[in-house]
Amino acid sequence: MTENTTVFSLPEAGRAGTFPRLSWRGLGSGMVTLRPLSESNRRAAEALRVAPGQERFVSGVAESLREAAEHPGAHALCWVVYDDDTPVGFVMVADEVEGPDYIPHYLWKLLIDERHQRRGFGTAALALVVAYFQGRPGVEVLTTSAGQGDGSPIPFYERYGFARTGEVHGDEVLLRLKLG
Repeated sequence: MTENTTVFSLPEAGRAGTFPRLSWRGLGSGMVTLRPLSESNRRAAEALRVAPGQERFVSGVAESLREAAEHPGAHALCWVVYDDDTPVGFVMVADEVEGPDYIPHYLWKLLIDERHQRRGFGTAALALVVAYFQGRPGVEVLTTSAGQGDGSPIPFYERYGFARTGEVHGDEVLLRLKLG
């Protein structure tokens, strides 16, 4: 397998809410995977922390889960990002949503622990999220949002191919990635 080759096993591709086993090989480390958040990995996920100064752009895992519980119509899907068997990050998306108050196919949270940043895990996790949505029939766009200012993740998303929409969601800039 070549570096940065994506490997997928999507046993129930096309069904919203299913948790595919997604993995990414490369980065000079092990296999990067997204695994469903569960009771067995929740404590490790909640121990993940972003670097100082990033807290204003992404909440921690426990706060993200509270936010998801406060918005059940968003149907949050939560994954822990692993490097082999080591939790290195957290991802939360809204896939199929209830009502116009929510954005479908939305990357809600992407957090890589401060000890594991600048090693490609954010890009790998994002690639796996994109692959998940590309595997969903009829999904043409992935949307996310981010705050502006020093340390903002907007340049990271733009390097990946997201474009600013000119819209604002709350106090965050909306970005979209075409999934064609």
